[in-house]
Order: sequence, then structure tokens, then C-alpha cells
Amino acid sequence: MTAGTPLIGVFDSGVGGLSVLREIHALLPAQPVLYFADQGHVPYGSRQIEEVRAFARGITRYLLGQGAQLIVIACNTASVAALKILRDEFPQIPFVGMEPAVKPAAEQSLSRKIGILATEATFQTAMYASVVDRFAHGVTLMEDPCPGLVSQIEKGNLAGKETRAILTRALEPMVNAGVDTIVMGCTHYPFVIPLIHELAGSQLRIIDPAPAVARQVRRVLEANNLLNPGSDVAMVRFVTSGDVAQFQQALHSLIGVEAPVEKAFWQGEEIKNTGGSAV
Repeated sequence: MTAGTPLIGVFDSGVGGLSVLREIHALLPAQPVLYFADQGHVPYGSRQIEEVRAFARGITRYLLGQGAQLIVIACNTASVAALKILRDEFPQIPFVGMEPAVKPAAEQSLSRKIGILATEATFQTAMYASVVDRFAHGVTLMEDPCPGLVSQIEKGNLAGKETRAILTRALEPMVNAGVDTIVMGCTHYPFVIPLIHELAGSQLRIIDPAPAVARQVRRVLEANNLLNPGSDVAMVRFVTSGDVAQFQQALHSLIGVEAPVEKAFWQGEEIKNTGGSAV
């Protein structure tokens, strides 16, 4: 990594944001990234909004302290809970967040029936209500929070009995009602797209917003003169507030990456690094 190269900070409650990181690094390989997984608090989707906002503030302060010049909230729950507040409280830093992809789903659905898989916290927020109000006119929405799915994906259970049961319960009524498009409203969920196709059919259109988020990151970097024009592949640094070995295994199984993982811990509302890592 070249000294002074602008750093992107990316965070999620756990491994879900790796689906976004994968797209960012593929599009912008010369841009160094620090990925923070708050596995000490996963899942966010069942927590109170104010609690998620407090986590997002603490992680933002940590990433800024590590030198981040752009922050990607690679978590739908944290985005809908905290994106606006973080932009207000940290006006010096550009943020890119996740928005439920209702608009492209509405544009692409032929049946005008859309399924949305997201966390309970996401469904309860004003941002989600606003997106639906703006883009879902004339469209029937079927929502399911898929309770327990994030925890199964965190364990690496992408196609086991428990994961199949969660998705079967969510998808069957949608497919039976004529839904032809499914929105991934949680960054963990793209990792089970192969299982969704197996259970619901390959004809089902699935919208993963991660590629669009990566393109937005590039636009924001360009607008703020932060884009690294180099061609060398930059370093991606990984930090977790949870179990280091478990996260390292997730890196390998989910995105095919072998890398050291650093351990961090919460001290009140602040995050401290131990400096230790698994190699």
C-alpha cells in the first residue's frame, strides 16, 4: 500500500458486509480497505435502533482513528438506523450506506409482486418506509425478516437443515403468490442466493445491491479526489470484535480469502485493538 493512499473503512455486524467488500475490492483493487466486523454484537437486526446507532458511532470513531477517509456502512440495519445521523455528526467524512433495492426490483418485476428479505429492524425504520413510498407504487410487497438466518450465515451454515427451513418458510408463500423478484435487504443474505435458487427456482430474479454500492463508492471517491489511480492491488485489513478464528474461517469459506485477522474489543463506547491476529 502506498503511503497516503486514501483508506476505505467498511463495517458490518459480522460477515455480511463481506458481500459488499468483495464487490468494492473487485472494482477498486488499488484502494486499501479496513473491514470491521462487530461480531461481538451480531446480529444487529434484533436490537433496538438506538443501540445500533451507538455501535455505528463507536465504529465510525474507530475507523476514523485508523485513517479512514470514506466509510461504507455495509449493513442494511445500521444504514437505516444510523446513516443520516452519522452524516450529520461527522460532516467531514463521506459515507456510503445500504438502501433496500425496492426501486430496481419494481422496475424489473414483470408480475409486479416483489419479495423483500430483510431484518426486523430494517422493516421498522423510516428509511425503509420512505423507499417503499417512493418506489413501490402499484407493486405488491411481501416482506419476511427470516429470523435466525443471519446467525446461521455467521456460523457458515449456508445450506444446512436450519438454513433451509428458514428460507423455505419465507419463500414458499412468496412464490405461491406469484413473486418473481426478491430483494436482498440484508448484506448477509447474498451468501445464500444459491440455496434460494435451489428452493424457489432459477427463474426467480434476485437483486443483490452490492455491485451498485461498489459503483457508488467509486463515484464518491472520485467526487472527493480520493480515488487511487494506481494499478497495484492494495491491502485489505480485517478486524473483528468477535472470535478471530471463526472470522478467518468465514473469510475463506465465503469469499475465498486467506488473511490475518486482528482482534478488537469494546471498552464502553470505544473500540480498542489488541494488536493480536491469526495468521
